[in-house]
Amino acid sequence: MKKKFISKEIESNLYDFWEKKNFFSPNYKSKKGNFCIVIPPPNITGKLHMGHAFQQTLMDIIIRYQRIKGKNTFWQSGTDHAGIATQVLIEKEFFRLEENRKINTKENFIKKIWKWKEKLNFKINNQMRRLGNSIDWSKERFTLDEEMSIAVRQAFIKLYEKKLIYKSKKLSNWDISLKTVISDLEVEYRQVSSKMWNICYPFVKQNITDKTEYLVVSTTRPETLFGDIAISVHPSDIRYKKHIGKFVSIPLINRIIPVISDYKIDLNKGTGCVKITPAHDFKDYEIAKRKNLPMINIFKKDGKLRNSLQFFDTNGNQLFDVNFFVPSIFKNLDRCKLREKVILEIKKLGLLKEEIKIKNTVPYGDRTGTIIEPMLTDQWYLNTKPLSILAIECVKKGDIKFIPEKYKNVFFSWMENINDWCISRQLWWGHQIPVWYDEKNNVYVGNDEKEVREKYRISKETVLNQEKDVLDTWFSSGLWCFASLGWPKKTDLFKNFYPTDILVTGFDIIFFWVSRMIFLSTYLIKDKFGNYKIPFKRVLVTGLIRDEFGKKMSKSKGNVIDPLDVINGISLSNLIKKRIKYISNKKSIKKISDFTKFNFPNGIEAFGTDSLRLYFSFLSTPKQDIHWNYSRLKFCKNFCTKLWNASRFVLLYLEEDNAKKEIKKISFSFPDYWIFIELNILIREYSYEMKNYRFDVIAQKLYDFFWNKFCDWYLEFAKVIRTNGNKIELQGTKYSLKKVLITILILLHPIIPYITEYIWREINKIDHLSEKETILEESFPVFIPLEIDNKIIQKEMIWFQKKIIEIRNIRIKNNFHPKIMVSLFLKNIDSKNKKYFKKYENYFKKMSYLDEILFFPDKKIEFNNKFQKIDGAECFILKKNNK
Repeated sequence: MKKKFISKEIESNLYDFWEKKNFFSPNYKSKKGNFCIVIPPPNITGKLHMGHAFQQTLMDIIIRYQRIKGKNTFWQSGTDHAGIATQVLIEKEFFRLEENRKINTKENFIKKIWKWKEKLNFKINNQMRRLGNSIDWSKERFTLDEEMSIAVRQAFIKLYEKKLIYKSKKLSNWDISLKTVISDLEVEYRQVSSKMWNICYPFVKQNITDKTEYLVVSTTRPETLFGDIAISVHPSDIRYKKHIGKFVSIPLINRIIPVISDYKIDLNKGTGCVKITPAHDFKDYEIAKRKNLPMINIFKKDGKLRNSLQFFDTNGNQLFDVNFFVPSIFKNLDRCKLREKVILEIKKLGLLKEEIKIKNTVPYGDRTGTIIEPMLTDQWYLNTKPLSILAIECVKKGDIKFIPEKYKNVFFSWMENINDWCISRQLWWGHQIPVWYDEKNNVYVGNDEKEVREKYRISKETVLNQEKDVLDTWFSSGLWCFASLGWPKKTDLFKNFYPTDILVTGFDIIFFWVSRMIFLSTYLIKDKFGNYKIPFKRVLVTGLIRDEFGKKMSKSKGNVIDPLDVINGISLSNLIKKRIKYISNKKSIKKISDFTKFNFPNGIEAFGTDSLRLYFSFLSTPKQDIHWNYSRLKFCKNFCTKLWNASRFVLLYLEEDNAKKEIKKISFSFPDYWIFIELNILIREYSYEMKNYRFDVIAQKLYDFFWNKFCDWYLEFAKVIRTNGNKIELQGTKYSLKKVLITILILLHPIIPYITEYIWREINKIDHLSEKETILEESFPVFIPLEIDNKIIQKEMIWFQKKIIEIRNIRIKNNFHPKIMVSLFLKNIDSKNKKYFKKYENYFKKMSYLDEILFFPDKKIEFNNKFQKIDGAECFILKKNNK
């Protein structure tokens, strides 16, 4: 081993060795049971971020631990096709590259995405390899691969046949930029500076508009007045009670609508008088459903005002195309321009009562940043209520446990109030819905057109067209736990590893993914007795890694730290370039640059994979927010360096004479027994904390044992025996050093795999531990039987350590150089302490640089020097030649 630990020199070849030798593949010969984790598939839209690296490190710790426990382990890896995110990214790329900014055909678009996917998938996998993830890459999956498509179609057909999937026209979140519906969970609500307008709606008496009397209606969306269906007030509002049942005229278009009442109206908001536009507002939509009101869609899919408004009943059935009077000056205007024009024309009519500046919450698409338009659209829905019952039951029964337990309440809250899930998207990239229509719009469901024709006995003459919409990405992701293992086929992977053992994920994805996996699996997957099967037994919920100031890491803030930059290192200039890559505002660029220079004046040094993984282990507390701490990362690198240096000492020790000879007789010293006792305690506590997934506690215990016990004390004892012990004692210490170091390496290996594998190999070269090729083939350490009284050994060691520390403190107090030889004088010491001082005299001399230890009788002896106390005894220390 070289004197200096350089991580990149030992990491480069080890992963290739593990992978080529198939050490990450399942071992079906194991008799200790199966253990499986499925990776939350990262999107193919970009690089892995710090959150990915953090969670994947924890998963790898778990899988490596189970592997050395002798289990048949499998870690299912893969990536997600990320429907909306991918389409947004690729369209931007095409628009940048193609002069006409048009996509010719769907086929051309899909081909380009697949080509792009292969490149990016390769990069993501290489990042995961650099993190040391022990994945069987031969079984990697993609949420849009052929086997996954089979599973998706099978799930859809089963749910449809059980009448849980249906098509309906409902109000949905429409992204006018993407031209698709998005889910509530993909909407980002922002508080913005806005305005509220108080507009006069004149009363109508006997079909005549009376402009002298009116209701003042408050609205933040005057442009939607073309879709107004009523004016609503609170039934107990004394200001408006007398007007309920009357009629008013909509400004600009003079359509007559009724004044109604509803308990959901806020009396204190605006004038307390609200216009009801059910086709473009979710609260209004609920009122319309309760009051059985019709709905008018005024916008086209691009957010422009329609020339001919669409009229629907409460259930979303189109009644007729109605040519309500819409002045030509408003037709085909975009929402924003339409608002300006409506306000301008209302002012001209003298019907604008007031314009008030307010703070308003506005919905934006989280992918496009476009203001979402609530719109009536035809979509496919999954009735989730029947599914949620089973999901709630399995968590309440304890079949699935959340860690920390508090997160099960988040799950219950979501599941108990769940709405039907809109599963269709108007995209090109994704799983096309397995539905076919004939010319009369009859619906047929099957795996392909051939199956549909046979199943429904449809002749070849009848033209069938497949549904153009694709499924929400989360539908296929919801099947991930079982579909990635081969379902609906009964593969070896599915038979051996389903249900999986643990899911490691973030708290922010419980709604999106965890709940959906639970209710889809419990409904779709049954055992031979018809009982539900869960997707996983435990859900380990991690916190969110934030920057050192507690802010969420994001490209827009320029505070992202790339895990590979921590592993490889990066210069200041390159770090700034990466952080400002997506920033256009000059002030923001300067702010980010200055911030980066202040925090990373020399860039980021190369810490290596092991240091980063150890740091992640320390970070894995039950907290929801985890703050990045650069200095703690340095502490982790120091630990790896300490492990390297200590191992070099042990290797040199083992290489000395007789190190390779067969040990016929050995004798263990007091320090040998002590370190084995402490090692047994560590093994027991390590196992306990691993069951609780407290990697932070495990990391701390490993640190305390290795640094504070093995290095600070036991290696010092070993140095004494090396120079003063007899051959039998020396062999005992060599055996102990080797045994303890190997055990430490095995326990550390799940957390820091590279350095432990390297050192293990070096020891094996010298001492030929076994025929094993890798530390991955080692077994988990067991308690070492000791025929001694643990309490006596521990008590004596506590006494000894205390005396050594006190002697060292006296040296410091008297300004003696740490390595200058001095004499120790002891007076008034009792027989027990005297016995221990004599018993461990060699250790005291070597470890405290003592020339001699002298005991004075109990009778009073006068000294010129002032006594220093050691636990009741009186002592003083003089330089060797100054007695």
